[in-house]
Amino acid sequence: MKKDHVFEFFRRLAETNPAPETELEYGNVYQLLVAVTLSAQATDVGVNKATRALFARVKTPAQMLELGEEGLKAHIKTIGLFNSKAKNVIAMAEILVREHGGEVPNDRDALTLLPGVGRKTANVVLNCAFGAETFAVDTHIFRVGNRTGLAKGKTPLAVEKQLEKKVPQPFRVGAHHWLILHGRYVCKARSPECWRCEVVDLCGFKEKILEKGVKPATTPATRGGGARKKAKEKKP
Repeated sequence: MKKDHVFEFFRRLAETNPAPETELEYGNVYQLLVAVTLSAQATDVGVNKATRALFARVKTPAQMLELGEEGLKAHIKTIGLFNSKAKNVIAMAEILVREHGGEVPNDRDALTLLPGVGRKTANVVLNCAFGAETFAVDTHIFRVGNRTGLAKGKTPLAVEKQLEKKVPQPFRVGAHHWLILHGRYVCKARSPECWRCEVVDLCGFKEKILEKGVKPATTPATRGGGARKKAKEKKP
């Protein structure tokens, strides 16, 4: 995607949603860190349902330790992988209390040393809590970046590096929010709603769905798994 097209891409998304925010609910930086950690392989809606009662009681790492692992599990048992997530959140609270005075560090390296916190989670926290120009590449951003031609890459890190290079001011802080929301509600995985997309003319996707209700065309790429299976079955 050309430089002027990238600027126009974000200008239009910003015009539609001037102040984008995460859909995760939280009251402070620590609660944000916990919510993002819990959101791995889970929906924001599901996490919010589980954390409303939890965050009414727990606002600091010390309070999380008072609640304990079993108490935490009781709150988040509706979230996938809740056993391992509870273990990580408690271990995270211990480190925050012991090494950071109960505060969430404003540093990616320090954040990624916390149990259950990867680069994506750290980037979300840095962006949402501290206003850092970071690009947290989840499945939505990975798809939108590659599909549109905005930021192509074979790995999330490769897409992140492309975004760091290409996203211009004044869109850098809000960019990952716009891309996530666009991927979640418009540029969907199975049936992208190109017919109502604000940036459809800037997008490099070849199989655009320009009419509501039309099913995506079946291409060699989309039926690759089946084709490989049939080929394997024909082998003697």
